[in-house]
Amino acid sequence: MSKVKETEKQTYETVKKIFIDYLNKNGHRKTPERFSILRQIYATDGHFDVETLYINMKNNKYRVSRATLYNTVELLLNCNLVARHQFGNNLSLYEKSYKCSQHDHFVDMESGEILEFCDPRIHEIQLAIEKLLNVKIKNRSLTFYGKKLNSQREQKAAK
Repeated sequence: MSKVKETEKQTYETVKKIFIDYLNKNGHRKTPERFSILRQIYATDGHFDVETLYINMKNNKYRVSRATLYNTVELLLNCNLVARHQFGNNLSLYEKSYKCSQHDHFVDMESGEILEFCDPRIHEIQLAIEKLLNVKIKNRSLTFYGKKLNSQREQKAAK
């Protein structure tokens, strides 16, 4: 087994245990459908919406209702295994969040493409805010909206 596949398997086993503990603690049933959804999410790279997840699961021969998908995603949000984003439209996008580095987003307003980036200066600002306000920040969301500059002429004109 390749190192990547082994790491993915270990990650899935860890998130599955976290999810089981959450379900037990909160009196929810442990169903094969919920674990299939968890597996599909953690096999997905990038952002996804519930409808795309539903279609992917259907194409992979999983029999899961939309209601089960929405309910399970909500449970995964509650136990911090999935993060929800609203990128300026009415569609919620999700991404796996276990062991995923803190990052921020740029949304191309023309194409809808979402670019992820990490800038350590933003983390420094977060630490300064915590100190200034005497708080501990648990989560943050920073999204920039704009237009991707494709040509060198566009890049120069923007400066």
